[in-house]
Amino acid sequence: MQSYVLTLSCPDAVGIVATLSGLLAGHDANILDSAQFGDRISGRFFLRISFEVEDGRVDTLRRALAEVAERFRMDLHLHDAGRRPRVMILVSRFGHCLNDLLYRYRIGALAMDIPAIVSNHRDFYQLAAWHDVPFHHLPVNGGNKERQEERLLEIIEGERIDLVVLARYMQVLSPTLCERLPGRCINIHHSFLPSFKGAKPYHQAFARGVKLIGATAHYVTTDLDEGPIIEQAVERVDHTLGPDDLVAVGRDIECMVLARAVKYHLERRVLLNGSKTVVFR
Repeated sequence: MQSYVLTLSCPDAVGIVATLSGLLAGHDANILDSAQFGDRISGRFFLRISFEVEDGRVDTLRRALAEVAERFRMDLHLHDAGRRPRVMILVSRFGHCLNDLLYRYRIGALAMDIPAIVSNHRDFYQLAAWHDVPFHHLPVNGGNKERQEERLLEIIEGERIDLVVLARYMQVLSPTLCERLPGRCINIHHSFLPSFKGAKPYHQAFARGVKLIGATAHYVTTDLDEGPIIEQAVERVDHTLGPDDLVAVGRDIECMVLARAVKYHLERRVLLNGSKTVVFR
């Protein structure tokens, strides 16, 4: 038996679940988990099913699913659950999220392979080496941004990268690069978006006297810090904490939020719904 994850979105209609359940049963597929959501505002339906099926039935199942997808106008994807996505991590000089992701990867908490870590600084080449992950130093200066991103794309294509994770990578990706990575580039923003976008959000939050700080993991789009949100978390703070204290609290939140978002993505639990996401936890 082989495990698969089926995800889809389409205009909501009667009979979608019954049709797919019957189709899977007809191919002797065993459903392990199923989650669905009908968005009454957009009129779209979202579904995630994990199941097992004998190897010899996969090809005929794919053809049958293609027919159903055409009938219901589905954006349907069938993922091999046994294939580990290939993830590239980008980082600058704050290494807490990188360290956390590498630890979770090392203990098997995140089912992924990491063919490359890329940074515009050399700070974490030893950490990458300790985890036996290739490290690429691609510095950025005033005149080489375009060439640096071309090199990034070469690594992405050469290593067959499925997902790019910006683990506190403090460079703004160009619109061209963003457009090449739709729905497969996750950023951790050290703020509870949509408030306090841009640089030094904790200092902005301190100046406003906030009582909650947080972090946001979202897909990267051409609109800075406005991509579809995958995961968020907050922590209560008070007047006794200065900007550096807020930064320290924020580090823990950022690690947790980014790890959750990456895990949801790896497990095909995130479906795009316009400018938002549907996340089947």
